[in-house]
Amino acid sequence: MASTASIKMREEATCSICLNLMTNPVSINCGHSYCYLCIMEFFEKPNQSQMRWRAFCCPQCRAPFAMDSLRPNKQLQNLIEAIKEMDQEMSCEEHGEQLHLFCEDEGQLICWRCERALQHKGHTTALVEDICQDYKEKLQKAVTKLRELEEECMQLKVSTAMQITEWKEKIQVQRQKIQSDFRNLQSFLQEEERSYLWRLEKEEEQTLRTLRVREADLGQKSHELKSHILELEEKCQGSAQKLLQDVKDTLSRSWAVKLETPEAFSLELHTMCNVSELYFDVKKMLRSYQVSVTLDRDTAHHELILSEDRRQVTRGYSQKNHDTSSRRFSTFPCVLGCEGFTSGRYYFEVDVGEGTGWDLGVCMENVQRGTGMKQEPQSGFWTLRLCKKKGYVALTSPPTSLHLHEKPLVVGIFLDYEAGVVSFYNMTTGFHIFTFPKASFSDTLRPYFQVYQYSPLFLPPPDK
Repeated sequence: MASTASIKMREEATCSICLNLMTNPVSINCGHSYCYLCIMEFFEKPNQSQMRWRAFCCPQCRAPFAMDSLRPNKQLQNLIEAIKEMDQEMSCEEHGEQLHLFCEDEGQLICWRCERALQHKGHTTALVEDICQDYKEKLQKAVTKLRELEEECMQLKVSTAMQITEWKEKIQVQRQKIQSDFRNLQSFLQEEERSYLWRLEKEEEQTLRTLRVREADLGQKSHELKSHILELEEKCQGSAQKLLQDVKDTLSRSWAVKLETPEAFSLELHTMCNVSELYFDVKKMLRSYQVSVTLDRDTAHHELILSEDRRQVTRGYSQKNHDTSSRRFSTFPCVLGCEGFTSGRYYFEVDVGEGTGWDLGVCMENVQRGTGMKQEPQSGFWTLRLCKKKGYVALTSPPTSLHLHEKPLVVGIFLDYEAGVVSFYNMTTGFHIFTFPKASFSDTLRPYFQVYQYSPLFLPPPDK
């Protein structure tokens, strides 16, 4: 029910003639007050008794009074102004009364006269000040939820922006490779170069268009979420009446806001062109950079057996005569080549034969060699793997599965230190297997080998 004090105040300030808050209140001899215009109209329409006795009676108590007894009631005027300020322009459109009640059934603010009307009969009502805190907490929970969505939206937007950067970098690397390869060709291949670059540009344009649309959509969604948050915060900071005005509709719209996570988008290139495979004698080109590689006994795991000339390695039983040097691999059966590369181009071959498992490649000289060892570029490894379960895999992060049409018996490994390129070739056929994404080398690189059971590795000497 409404506050008794609040109702009493409004009753005192209500004109008994027009039944509204008084305007320019005046008092008469008996102490009752009325709107100035209302009492003047009362004077202008006297009844027969008043005309006969030339006297006027109070409309409420019938006490006689004279017109010259009218006095402005400044205290009552101040009370009326206070009531109007309390109303803050939120009064019942039908009754003009203060909206100090909230109907739970209808979800709307009502006045004390609305509460007694048939429309709200039997409804659950409560004082605004009693229920405001509960709805304020609900609004704050809605703000928290929207903030979480906004944060998720911004993270997705940042992720998409990073994808755009990554994609453009990949495009740039691929463009430079294509241009570099084609510069080595004769003039009749210039048209072929333009064709590949055109395809790459179209692929770049199409993918960037998709990513930018996604970025714009996420930006728009972020703007919408901020608008919802601002609306709710303004409600929470306003008066109790403004907070509860249409609060259920506001909450319903707020909880209905959803953020659809964009579908995963692949940044794999489709426009590939290996000019050397198409137009050069790959074996001849690679072997022009071939170096002699031998195995470093001081780095070999205790289960590895090296040949006298250090060109063959087999996995067997633990070798008791091995020391415990920090240079030695202690967890996985690995060994490094003796040769270190700090600049230039290098190529070496590994005869894997019919082996069912091996890891080959290059690694930084200072890589982790114990339990924390991770074979991935971020940890200083650029390697290819063959295993029984997954077949051929490039140990990128995450790993990249490879589908080879022919099994390589001899694997060629090519390193261009300045260009940051590590490539693998099937030297049985002369075809390219895989090239790691461009890296930035800053330390000595050495040949790297991991040996599996019944799969010995052999390093053939360079062709004379």
